[in-house]
Amino acid sequence: MIICKSAREIDLMRSAGKITAEALKLAKKIAKKDITTDYLNDELEKFIRAQGGIPIFNGYRGFPKSICTSINEEIVHGIPGKRKLKNGDILSIDVGVGYKKYAADAALTIPIGEITEEAQKLLDVCEQALGLAIGVIKANVKLSSISGAIQTHVEKNGFSVVRNYTGHGIGRCMHEEPQIPNYVSESLLRTDETLKPGVTLAIEPMICMGRCETVVSSNKWAVVTKDGKLSAHFEHTVVVTENGAEVLTR
Repeated sequence: MIICKSAREIDLMRSAGKITAEALKLAKKIAKKDITTDYLNDELEKFIRAQGGIPIFNGYRGFPKSICTSINEEIVHGIPGKRKLKNGDILSIDVGVGYKKYAADAALTIPIGEITEEAQKLLDVCEQALGLAIGVIKANVKLSSISGAIQTHVEKNGFSVVRNYTGHGIGRCMHEEPQIPNYVSESLLRTDETLKPGVTLAIEPMICMGRCETVVSSNKWAVVTKDGKLSAHFEHTVVVTENGAEVLTR
């Protein structure tokens, strides 16, 4: 069941979203060559807690750290560790924050030092796809419009969308209904939902430079591209309004 949030609930999610957005700004500032992803994890956790938030990924289904850091061919759910970032890497950082029992979730992919033109295009197209998807959202629009906006833009630019992982509803729980695929399928069209004001969604295109097939790495968390090519991930938490979408994590 898709839950429409009250004005009070949306305001609490707005507070969670503000902490999430500021944590990602901090990440962009400190993520550089020779920094470990463990360092990023620790700094963002300290920041989130200092703002009165809770890093809700920590312990979620056993996840051992407070943020996800996915490097290069890693798509999502990368575990921070002692690996140092290198010039030319691309790093996806995913942050979830709880605030007074409500959640917000956002992600971005950033370049470390100088990256190739093709890698920069991958990042640009993924971020543009997120913007286009948010741009179609308003009351009475079908959920598949979000998926279609992402898929069309990504494939038009020669990349592929991840099919095994989706965006999602969010609110009191980090993962609520509906699932939001990054592509349009017959299955999605059969059960297509109409968006109502107050619905809160985490929109998250995950795209690949090569093929869309994925595998889970040996640590049982990090999802990587099967062909080893680069992947990017951008995400915002939004609320549906009568006339558009308000981004809560900007």
